[in-house]
Amino acid sequence: MDFAYDARTEELRERLLAFMDAHVHPAEPVAAEQRAALDSPWRTPPVVAELQAEARRQGLWNLFLPDPAYGAGLTNLQYAPLAEITGRSPQLAPTALNCAAPDTGNMELLAEFGSAEQRRTWLEPLLAGEIRSAFAMTEPDVASSDATNIETRIERDGDSWVVSGRKWYISGAMNPDCAVFIVMGKTDPGGADVRRQQSMVLVPRDTPGVRVRRAMRVYGYEDHWHGGHAEVVFDRARVPLAHLVGEEGGGFAIAQARLGPGRIHHCMRLVGMAERAIELMCRRAVARTAFGKALAEQGVVREWIADARVAVEQLRLLVLKTAWLMDTVGNRGAHTEIQAIKIAVPRTVVGILDRAVQLHGAGGVSQDYPLAELWAGARTLQLADGPDEVHQRSLARRELRPYR
Repeated sequence: MDFAYDARTEELRERLLAFMDAHVHPAEPVAAEQRAALDSPWRTPPVVAELQAEARRQGLWNLFLPDPAYGAGLTNLQYAPLAEITGRSPQLAPTALNCAAPDTGNMELLAEFGSAEQRRTWLEPLLAGEIRSAFAMTEPDVASSDATNIETRIERDGDSWVVSGRKWYISGAMNPDCAVFIVMGKTDPGGADVRRQQSMVLVPRDTPGVRVRRAMRVYGYEDHWHGGHAEVVFDRARVPLAHLVGEEGGGFAIAQARLGPGRIHHCMRLVGMAERAIELMCRRAVARTAFGKALAEQGVVREWIADARVAVEQLRLLVLKTAWLMDTVGNRGAHTEIQAIKIAVPRTVVGILDRAVQLHGAGGVSQDYPLAELWAGARTLQLADGPDEVHQRSLARRELRPYR
């Protein structure tokens, strides 16, 4: 692969960096003040709409979608460095560009597997930023890292699907703009092929029987920026048969397709978070004095900063290689690398953020710096999209196969 960014990527990087400096970073304290004044913590601060309008004006909208019919038509390799830049302000930048999870994965899913009517009803408003969405897969009563365990039932009844089950940590579901759930459940629980038992259906939020019970906290945070993580009950929620996404029994395969690009997005945003942590470490180190000299003169602090730089450069190259492979040989051909970035990036970035917190002392765990919230987000990604141990299991199995 060529390590240089192509001309289009470089041009978009320059425009996005300028957008971040001129609009996003100055809006961070404004958004925090506005959110504190809202009647509901789950509502989106007004400044976000202003950022979105400016992003659309500058042509920085829906950059993540590779299909030019819906988005910017960028490859994974072209989009990856842009996702890194947004990771420097993960609370605001992805939403400002309409590139925030879980909507990104849901839009990709609808673009690839949705019917014409589903795309018209749900994809087009999502592309326009008029609504938000949620992906309902994880359940509290089973180990959802193994999707074959899922117990939510999707049963055919006449001209309808009836959905019954309990989900939790459903990202974005607390946001009042969340209009639809993509729900994964079992349509054939007794099927011989355990990976053909699951299907996905679209369930509008206002469907009778859908109840958002509560917000789930993440290390004490309620993650207002991303619409929260909710516990949602589906009590015989009835939707038309046309709300099936793809084919019956195709839910497992669709989930795997959805997660491939999403891991590139998550991991590159994490690299951006690590870059911001390094910047904050360096600023703190040169401005703070302890035991008669600047922290920047302390040997251990220099080691932390040096190690962080080496780690970030390694992570970036691994993720870019993965993006390149996905573009050239597809998700299946990049399977090993997709597993590897999901293991390596969150784990390493958590370590970098942890040292940045340590360098900031009490300030590092406070609300006055973004580090504690960034740490919680990065640590959570060691569970999201499958826990690290599941990816290690899969990767090791592939490595051992030639020796058996």
